[in-house]
Amino acid sequence: MPTRTQKPPPPWTPHEIIEVLDAFYGRHPARPSGAPMVELVLTLLSQHTSDHNSGRAFHRLLERFPEWDAVAAAPTAEVEDAIRPGGLAPTKAPRLQELIRAVRERMPGYDLSLLETMPLAEAKAWLRALPGVGPKTAACVLLFALGRPALPVDTHVDRVSRRLGLVPAKASTDQAHDILEAQVAPEDIYAYHVDLIQHGRRTCAARVPLCAACPLLPRCPRAGLPPLDTSVAGR
Repeated sequence: MPTRTQKPPPPWTPHEIIEVLDAFYGRHPARPSGAPMVELVLTLLSQHTSDHNSGRAFHRLLERFPEWDAVAAAPTAEVEDAIRPGGLAPTKAPRLQELIRAVRERMPGYDLSLLETMPLAEAKAWLRALPGVGPKTAACVLLFALGRPALPVDTHVDRVSRRLGLVPAKASTDQAHDILEAQVAPEDIYAYHVDLIQHGRRTCAARVPLCAACPLLPRCPRAGLPPLDTSVAGR
C-alpha cells in the first residue's frame, strides 16, 4: 500500500487488463456466428439466467417451432412452455413474439445482414428501435454474430469496470457502454468483454471478491469496496 508520500500506482488501461487476464485465465478466440437473428433471440432468452439454461430454452424453441413465423403465430402459452427451461417464461414469451413480429415488419425474410455494412452507430440504432432491445442486446448481436466492435456491458463487465475505476460510480449501465467503448480499442472489444466476464465470475464476485487472489490487485483502486484487509491479502 502506498504511504502518504507515495503516489498511488496508475490505474490499469483496458489493453493491460486484457494482457493480464488473458495470461491468468486464457481466452477462446472470437468466432462470429454470422446469424444475427439467432443471436437476437438467444440474447433475449439469456436474460437473468445461465448460458446453459438459455441454450436449452433456445433448442426447445426451435424443436417446437422450426421457423420464426411459427413462433410469432403460435399461442403465447405454447411459446412459454417451449422456453420454460430458460426461466421467466411468462415474461419472455410475449416479449419474444413481439420482437420477432417487429423484425418481420422491417425485414420480412428476417435477413439482418444489412447490419454488417451499416455504420456502427446506425446499426446500433436500428437494433435499439426494436421492442425490448437495449444497448447490451444490440451490442451482443453486433459483436457475437457479426464481429463488429460493439461492447456488451453485462453485470460482470459493469461491476469489474467500475471497481477498476474505468466507469464513474454515478454513471448508468447504459452510459457505461459509451464510456467503455471510448476507452477500449475496437480490436480489443471482444477480448475485454470475455475477459471481464471470466474475471467477474471467478474472482471479482459481487458480494465477496477474492481480492487476495486477483492478478489486477497491485493497481486496482477497488472503487466502491471497503479498505482491503492487508493481513488477508498477504497470506
